[in-house]
Amino acid sequence: MTDDEDRTKRLVAAWRGADRKLSGSLLEPTLGELLATLPGLAGADPDEPVDVYGDGVVARLEQRVAELLGTQDAAFFPSGTMAQQVALRCWAGRTGNPVVALHPMSHPELWEGGALSVVSGLRTVHPTREARQPTAREVAELPEPFGTLMLELPLREAGFVLPTWEELVALVEAARERDAVVHFDGARLWESTVRFGRPLPEIAGLADSVYVSFYKSLGGLSGAALAGSASLVAEARVWRHRYGGQVFRQFPQALSALAGLDRELPRLPSYVAQAGVVAQALREGFGRAGLPWFRVHPEVPHTHQFQVWLPYEAERLTEAGVRQAEETGRVLFRRWSPAGPPGVSMTELEVTAPSLSWTPSDVQSAVADFTTRL
Repeated sequence: MTDDEDRTKRLVAAWRGADRKLSGSLLEPTLGELLATLPGLAGADPDEPVDVYGDGVVARLEQRVAELLGTQDAAFFPSGTMAQQVALRCWAGRTGNPVVALHPMSHPELWEGGALSVVSGLRTVHPTREARQPTAREVAELPEPFGTLMLELPLREAGFVLPTWEELVALVEAARERDAVVHFDGARLWESTVRFGRPLPEIAGLADSVYVSFYKSLGGLSGAALAGSASLVAEARVWRHRYGGQVFRQFPQALSALAGLDRELPRLPSYVAQAGVVAQALREGFGRAGLPWFRVHPEVPHTHQFQVWLPYEAERLTEAGVRQAEETGRVLFRRWSPAGPPGVSMTELEVTAPSLSWTPSDVQSAVADFTTRL
């Protein structure tokens, strides 16, 4: 076992043993715990015929997503990476332009191994390199034609940031004026309704296609959906097969996704509200601890996820967090990563159901305890 595997094992053990945490970790559940949840997911009928290549419960999930987003159809994909590659490939064929305008911090640029160019032969251009959403003016002034504008909503690597509703409308209009289509990377679109002040169908209705995740925010096992017009989704299903995504049976993923839509989707606005409370309490706690510098970004979170930056090495911060979990039973922070200049590290906080019982004083107390361990 490597040192990193040893560290992960210790972290997970500490997290599992804690009795108070701001959010759960995807690494915490055991195989047995996940298997035990399947029989009761989404009111599953054990006598229902099992799905075969996307029918049955998978088709039911696709219909549910299309209804929630207000689109004509939706197709289930085993991963968001595949769903987005297929969407952007379809649009390149339909527009006749293989150029995709997107942020350099977006998922296809950082986490897909260059698949857009290597697998699909597409090329990317960047409206901005700033750690924020692009502006309509930057899209309008891109010096070369592009067939698709892809917007990641929210933009995770920049701090889970969203534009305002007016800015989003202007971005879409700028793309239309360039004769481009618009695709939303909506892995975490579900919780964007709070900042936008609009329902999901109105948000999704701005785009020509939308990808949504079932394990991010909704807590499903895995999987994603691509939603849009009936003709686009029909074409996407052809490419899904070509990419190896026409999986024989997918009922565990589909059932867990339906359960997430039933259970977690209605709770997301409360998580977003609590994220604002937690972020404010963190700032006050760090201020009282007298740290030389800190940053909570955004100061008012756009979703229920945000970043925390501190001027210490990542290993030191992670060790402080795991000792706090082991010794006090409280999990405030999890893993930290180097970010920005040397000696500065960043962690992401996702505020979910376990955090709803935390008061501002609870957070400030945990911060005070954490900083004594640095």
